[in-house]
Amino acid sequence: MKKDRIHLKAPGNWINDPNGFIYYKGQYHLFYQYFPYAPQWGTMHWGHAVSSDLTEWEHKGVALFPTRYEDQNGCFSGSAVEHEGKMYLYYTGIHYDETDRENIHKCPGDKYQATQMMITSPDGFSFDNFSGKKVIIPAFMEGEKGDRTHTRDPKVWRGKDAWYMVLGTTDQEKQGKILFYKSQDLENWIFVNQAGKEERGWMWECPDLFEVQGQTILMLSPMGILQEENKEANHAVCMVVEFQEKDCSVGFPDTYQFLDYGLDLYASQSTLDEEGRRVVTGWIRMPEAVDGKWRGMFCIPRVAEVKKGHIYFHPHPNIEKRFTKKITSPAQAHEAGYRLTLELKEGESLDIGGYLISRRNNCICTDRTRVFREHRGWRQTAVSPEVKEGDLLEIYVDKNLIEVFINRGEYVISSTVYNLGNKITADIEGEIQIDTLE
Repeated sequence: MKKDRIHLKAPGNWINDPNGFIYYKGQYHLFYQYFPYAPQWGTMHWGHAVSSDLTEWEHKGVALFPTRYEDQNGCFSGSAVEHEGKMYLYYTGIHYDETDRENIHKCPGDKYQATQMMITSPDGFSFDNFSGKKVIIPAFMEGEKGDRTHTRDPKVWRGKDAWYMVLGTTDQEKQGKILFYKSQDLENWIFVNQAGKEERGWMWECPDLFEVQGQTILMLSPMGILQEENKEANHAVCMVVEFQEKDCSVGFPDTYQFLDYGLDLYASQSTLDEEGRRVVTGWIRMPEAVDGKWRGMFCIPRVAEVKKGHIYFHPHPNIEKRFTKKITSPAQAHEAGYRLTLELKEGESLDIGGYLISRRNNCICTDRTRVFREHRGWRQTAVSPEVKEGDLLEIYVDKNLIEVFINRGEYVISSTVYNLGNKITADIEGEIQIDTLE
């Protein structure tokens, strides 16, 4: 099977959301939304990859595929947990009300029903798609607590006294919400509560609630959170919230952060690594296929931390340790890419093969115009919030993705790129260190 280093990429054709991210029986398992027939979105399957250390991934083919009425038109996103040695996968099954006669992978009018489902595996590799699936939360009827169509992406975790699940949905006023459920046996689920915050998107996808350093972080991908003409409206955000497990009540802050200020990252998911660190990955959206063959990849696995109420995302230590070979030019780099380490002062700039990074008005600014064709809805430039001078930049460069970590992940700017050059031009006073894989 195909192997990827540093970044997990589509093995061919199309991938989007990460699913079922889990450290299980000595390996990291990462499933993903997968259309195996073309480099475009279609009827969703779950692809599957494994890694021993988060730096090298081996693709294992298709894990889940449609077999039942409830998931006939797609196995949408979900999560994984371990219990008594078994792996439990939770996902949203999709059934179209009507199918497009010209393309069976499309649903006219976006009218379908969403059902929450589960399947188990004794080893994390074998899944009985024909007789092992169970419905755990039927599709909602009109007027119920969640939307019949837009309720999806179950994230399950173990609480103090039970198992908990959070789902993303929308209400009748088209305001994004999350729904909480509780279970003692991972199969029978009871509704507990719902929560939302006005004017933060009309539907909340891919919710993930977890604790870091005694504080609770909520990650979401709200649809329609930004309303700018000709720009993408759906983005991944995060915030520190007040969460009471007893009744699943949520206290929302007045503000939120973007997970990534490049605004190409969407649909994040987290897990605990073997050392107990909270690790996050996310889908990097790509407007066109690479060489017409594959489309979609994931960011570097990132460790989440909270400092003075702000959420940091820095590269996982295992990733950092792989970049040990010093080089003087990108032409000497490993095919998995290279890392630049430098300080960027006010007015200074850096050109990485046509991708421009500069510091202006105490913000880190990027411009990918020369390595990214114009696409409707896609941003050519990105700007971080204000950061103090003297902060370190760690820049991970892949042929199709550049990730700029500012001040150990205080902010991150990740950008999809195409046709990146091999030349680095710098207008800076300090030194630039370049490292690659051995």
